[in-house]
Amino acid sequence: MAGDLYAHCIRVASTTTVSQVTDDYVEDGRVHILQDKDIPYYATIFRIHGPFLFGAAEKLAMVTEKIHELPPVVILRLRNMTALDATGLFALEEVAKELQATGRTLILCGAREQPAQLIHQAEFEDIIGRENICENVQAALRRAEHVFGKLEVVGVN
Repeated sequence: MAGDLYAHCIRVASTTTVSQVTDDYVEDGRVHILQDKDIPYYATIFRIHGPFLFGAAEKLAMVTEKIHELPPVVILRLRNMTALDATGLFALEEVAKELQATGRTLILCGAREQPAQLIHQAEFEDIIGRENICENVQAALRRAEHVFGKLEVVGVN
């Protein structure tokens, strides 16, 4: 029974993807919410598509593989994340801490009801700040501009 559950989790996790939003991605999806929106040089957007459960969490490593090449603000778009469990939440926390350790800011946006509830219940706001959890990608891009503006004022960049 436990083996069947494990195999099922692995099959579900194999449907999850984490990918970086590129100019080509935006261009290919003209009906996409990011159409006609430039991703500023000081930010990058990754998106999680599918359930972010046990077995899928290691896919988030692509965010931190080349952490020193990332801009100061990393936006993680959760609009297409259909579910989140404790393992996925732990992976998000680890990424947030790794980004913070290098002076970068993580912004989450667009979480659906179940992931949003778990993120709130787990007090994830305490890790990245309530202001860095945004309703949608437009709000996240505005927040990124604000964060970057503060970095420029202090001379971090």
